Amino acid sequence: MPLYEAIKLAKEKLLDLVEVSEEAVPPVCRIMDFGKFKYEQNKKAQEAKKKQVVIHLKEVKFRPNTDEHDYNFKLKNAVSFLKEGNKVKLTVTFKGRELAHTELGIKVILRAIEDLKEFGVPEFPIKPDVKRTFSTVVVPVKTKKILILNNKDKGSKNDKNKDEDEKRSKEKV
Repeated sequence: MPLYEAIKLAKEKLLDLVEVSEEAVPPVCRIMDFGKFKYEQNKKAQEAKKKQVVIHLKEVKFRPNTDEHDYNFKLKNAVSFLKEGNKVKLTVTFKGRELAHTELGIKVILRAIEDLKEFGVPEFPIKPDVKRTFSTVVVPVKTKKILILNNKDKGSKNDKNKDEDEKRSKEKV
């Protein structure tokens, strides 16, 4: 349809002529209420934004010689962050002569990873960030998937038991 006819038709219907595809040859246009179209697009974008889950990165800082009580307190915070669904960055910072014994800091991170293994798994191996820090990021474990898989496994065992029971009952008859 020629452009002038499309414009005339749009004006008759009191609507807008909107170009849908610029690259197409010939160009593709639609007759629509553009204001209503933009409003509906905005509403869809807001709905999609409401349904999004935002994952934050929380940081838990250790030192190579962190005491037991302080370690447990920080670990408890890391567990709560992981339960909320956030990622946790485990960081060990060294000062002064501590840099000579970086293996102590790595042991602290490895211990924390071991203590957090039921709540999260490391996203990548321990790496030096800056000159004086080592860190890794722990990502929360999807507990729902684990529960579903466990239930499926139990269900399959129950199905096997039912099949065996049916065979036994048939043998008795």
